[in-house]
Amino acid sequence: MTHTGFFHGVLTALITPMKSDGAIDFPAYRRFIDWQIENGVSGLVPAGTTGESPTLSHKEHGEIVAQAVETAAGRVRVMAGAGSNSTQEAIEMARHAASVGVDALLVVAPYYNKPGQEGLYRHYMAVADATELPLYLYNVPGRTVVEVLPETIGRLAQHPNIVGVKDATANLVRPLQVRRLVQKPFNQLSGEDGTIVSFLAAGGDGCISVTSNVAPALCAELHKTWQEGRVQEAMALQDRLMPLHDAMFCETNPGPVKYAASRLGLCSPAIRLPMTEPAAGACALVDEGLRLAGIIG
Repeated sequence: MTHTGFFHGVLTALITPMKSDGAIDFPAYRRFIDWQIENGVSGLVPAGTTGESPTLSHKEHGEIVAQAVETAAGRVRVMAGAGSNSTQEAIEMARHAASVGVDALLVVAPYYNKPGQEGLYRHYMAVADATELPLYLYNVPGRTVVEVLPETIGRLAQHPNIVGVKDATANLVRPLQVRRLVQKPFNQLSGEDGTIVSFLAAGGDGCISVTSNVAPALCAELHKTWQEGRVQEAMALQDRLMPLHDAMFCETNPGPVKYAASRLGLCSPAIRLPMTEPAAGACALVDEGLRLAGIIG
């Protein structure tokens, strides 16, 4: 199958709102998605790391993805997290995502069991064969301890369903290397808010963002200014957002961003163990980032 319709601009790596007892707050989730779309994001990514996928049950994971598709209702496209360090489990997640109508899959490199490049290649090929959906490789070695190397991305891109990558290496040579090694149009999305303008300048197309959970309009505006060639304005927006980008990772994601969302009245800061709500010092950094971005007074 030939896939068209690349993602551009900002896609939000959605948080999963929870109640104080840890149950998923689905009404808050639906309101949150509406607010994201109203503020100009170009796509939604449910059930990723920012959505606490490691501590969602399989049933919850499926519900989170289905609710995102239903609530978006075609207004923006949905790229569902569908990764696992078990190839069979990733295939099952991909098939479920296809069954509820997602537009694309985001498949993280298998974590913890540390496959080599051949194992990564076979894993992704098996998941890509399992549905007709466009598949995005998610390269985040800081969390998975394995990196999908550019040469492997080049091999994988020969599969018609493998159409792009979320690159969270923060290595700004990567988009250039990938462009050289992939023999077809390939959708390159950054997974690092802080490097986005540099990533776009290196040939990237957009960003799967944590910060856009709480600054969707500003993040969308940054991409719009870049796409329209207003480079200085894009850089000024990046400068304005930089303290907030940094604050989002002052403790492990998604603790800070859930706290930030709670400050905006979007949901509670509740997060599931083994993650914990941020310490007072981290909360102060988040507050300062929100203030410097002009999001709170």
